[in-house]
Amino acid sequence: MKSQKEQITYPNLPLAIYREIAAHLRQIKDINTELIPQKSQQFDYAQSQVDSLHIHYRVNFDSSEKQQVKAILDYYAQRYGAYERNVLDS
Repeated sequence: MKSQKEQITYPNLPLAIYREIAAHLRQIKDINTELIPQKSQQFDYAQSQVDSLHIHYRVNFDSSEKQQVKAILDYYAQRYGAYERNVLDS
């Protein structure tokens, strides 16, 4: 089965909140998540420990499930600021 992969980035979002988002997304059928560590070699307390969140799902993902993903991401955007969402090569 073909799958789709997206990169979600919230600037300066704490590790705990990235983990919370990942946990919420994994409650949706056929969603897998992966936290991508920060690549910076220098520690900066103000910088997130996570570079981005990758979400994996099947290509023929149901529209109601897509809406659930968007609702979760938008919920956190309202509290922590806008996010970037990019489709990655699978």
